[in-house]
Parts: sequence; structure tokens; C-alpha cells
Amino acid sequence: MLMSTKQDRLRVVIICFACIVLDGYDLIVYGTVVPVLLNDDVWNLTPDEAGAIGSYTFIGMLVGTLAVGTITDLVGRRKVLLFCLVWLSAGMVLCAVAPTPTTFGILRFLTGIGLGGLAPTTIALTLEFAHPRYRSLTNALMFCGYSVGGILAALIALPTVPALGWRTMFWIGAAPVLLLVPLAFFLLPESPSFLAAREKRARLKPGAGISQTKSKLSGQEGTAPGGTSRLAPIRALFTHGNRRPTLLFGVGMAIGMLLIYGLNTWLAQIMTQGGYSFGSALLFVLALNVGAILGTPVAGAIADRLGDRRVTVTMFLVAALCIFLLSLPLPISVRLLLVAIAGAGTIGTTIQVSSFIGKRYATESRATALGWALSVGRLGAILGPAYGGRVIGSDWGFRANFYAFAIPALLGALAMWAIPRHAALDSADTPAPSVDVDSAH
Repeated sequence: MLMSTKQDRLRVVIICFACIVLDGYDLIVYGTVVPVLLNDDVWNLTPDEAGAIGSYTFIGMLVGTLAVGTITDLVGRRKVLLFCLVWLSAGMVLCAVAPTPTTFGILRFLTGIGLGGLAPTTIALTLEFAHPRYRSLTNALMFCGYSVGGILAALIALPTVPALGWRTMFWIGAAPVLLLVPLAFFLLPESPSFLAAREKRARLKPGAGISQTKSKLSGQEGTAPGGTSRLAPIRALFTHGNRRPTLLFGVGMAIGMLLIYGLNTWLAQIMTQGGYSFGSALLFVLALNVGAILGTPVAGAIADRLGDRRVTVTMFLVAALCIFLLSLPLPISVRLLLVAIAGAGTIGTTIQVSSFIGKRYATESRATALGWALSVGRLGAILGPAYGGRVIGSDWGFRANFYAFAIPALLGALAMWAIPRHAALDSADTPAPSVDVDSAH
């Protein structure tokens, strides 16, 4: 009997939030140490090389994201999340002792594999346990953990990097897992949908009778004899009017991740080149993530009322405008404000796109749709650091750094605007049908 309570919901959101805090710290910590690595007389990195190392993490994340769906079907989301946390911690420790840039890059790739499993697993668990009426808001609040992790990375880097060196940042990133893994092991419930699927498989074990098995198989939504049921969710993404939204969601997620990881990797270095000190440059990374924390829940609440399509288009446009304005000679206070708004319009928008996807598709294909979009999005994440490194290493000048990120934000707005309207979601983005875990008794 699959039952969940409000306490289950709260535990799931808190633990998933903590996992995403760690995820955010790891992904942003590299950006906080890039200015130091570029001035390291031992490694002698160029901007292109530093950008490539930043991209290796996201190549690993793509591998992890692609693998997590299959592994989750076999062992469940809870075990996948625990494994990813342990893998991530081990990767952080090894990065802290990497002797060469090549070894460091390989270790960042391997660490990325663990990171790649965290985001889709936490999103899927949160959307499954969240109250149907507040799914976007709950997911937005949970995913604010990413920006909290970024803020912690920037705050810790301010005193730590000058005093103790960049390697200390990776030692610090590995420590929280010692507490988080035991908490998740004892308190995190398993996904009700996985438990239901496991019970169904147990009822269909050999010996139940060929005709009975065929009858049960044919009664399952989206299944067919011969094992083709596993392909049904994938086929659903490209049929029944879903082909265009599926492709556009992939584009929107890729652009969002390009902006997130490109800016978080290079913003401190861009501002250092603009004449700011190391400490002042890290304040911009801090502002980017503070803006996401403040803006993302507001956007999620508005999306629950006005619709995800309108909100994601608007947020991408606001991000494009703010990033463009950063190219102008403005006081640092104004620039910090613009960066904060851009944080809501990049990090917050990408989180909102995931909620949009979760409500746009039917229950049986929702996880597959999220996995597809996140996998395509990883291509943008891979491109972001390398793209930023190429622009910074060019002779295009300081302003070109902002033009290079404002243009993709405009393209993201166009992609979201081009998604066809959905009758059931058009006015208030009513969540796709799902089981209310409080009433599943």
C-alpha cells in the first residue's frame, strides 16, 4: 500500500534542497577559482584551456543524466540519489589533490557523472511529492538550493582562496556529504511510482498464466506485448502534437544552461578584466545567485496563476536586457542590481522551464520528457564555459562578453514563445493528472 503524508513531502523537499545546494556549490566553485587558476605560474592555463576544463564537468553530467533514467527504473530514485551524493563527494576530494590540469580535468568529468544524476532525480521526486496545485512553486523553492550553493561558494571563496588557496574550496565541498548521506538514507522515502511499478512487475512474474499476463499487459496505459512498453514514453514525446514542444523545450533548456554555467564560470573573471578586485568580482557571482533565490519562487508562484509560457518568455527577455545593460559604464551598485535580476532571468527561468515540462506532459511520459530536456540542456552547459572562454580570450573587448550572453537569452525567449498553447494549461497551467499522495490512503 503506497501512502505518503505531508511529513513525507516536507522531508523530500528539504533533502532534495540540500542535495541541490551541494550540486550548486560544486558547479559554481570552479568559477570562483578560475581567476586564481589563470594567474597560477605552475599550471599556466589560458582562457580557452580553463573554459575546456569547465566544460568537462558538464560532459560528465550529460553521461550521468542519460544513465540515470535506466538505473532509476532498476533500483529506484532513492538509491540513485544516495549513490550520486557519495560519488560527488569522492570526486571533490580527488579534485582537491589533482597534481596537473589534465588530471584535474579528468576528475571534473568523473565528478560530473555523479552531478548529472542529482538534478533529474531531485526534480522528479519533488514534482511527484509536491501538492498538485503548487507544483511549480514547490519545485522552484527546492531548486533555489542551486543558488544557495552558489552563494556559499562565493562567500567561502572570499576569505578562503586568498588565505588557504583554491584547493581548499574542494575539500570544503566534500564535507557536507558526511551529514547529508545518513540523513537521506534514514529519512528519504522511495518514489511511490517506482514502488507501484515494482509491485506490478511482481504480480506479473512468470507462472501467473499466459492469458492473464497478456490481459494485464494490455490493460496498462501506454504498454504493448513484446517489451515495447518501455519505448512508449519516448514515442509520446514526438507524437500527438508533442514533437514541436519537445524540440523547443530542449532548445530552451540548452540556452538556459549555457547562460547559467557560462556566467557562473566566467562572471568573476569578466569583472576582474573590467578593473574590479578579486573580492569585488566575487560579489557579482554572489548577486547572480541571490537574485535567483529571490526571483525564482516569485516566478513560480506567478506561473501557477498566469502560466509557465508567459513567465518563461518574460524572464528570458528580462535577462537579455539586464545582461546587455551590463556592457554600459554604470556604478557598481547598479551593475550588482542588474546581475541579480539577470540571475532570476537565467537560473530562475531554467528552473521554471523544468516545471513547464513537468506539467505539459502526461504522467507516464513526464519523467522521460524531463530527462530528454535535461540531456539536451547539458549540451548548453557543456558549451557555456568553453563559449565564455573563447569570447574572453578574443580581442573583442569587455562589452562583447555581455553581448555574447544577451543574444542567447533572446533566442531562449523566442523558443518559449514558439511553444504551442495547450488548452488545459493555457490559463493557469493546471498540473497534469497525478495521484495526490495525501489522499492515497
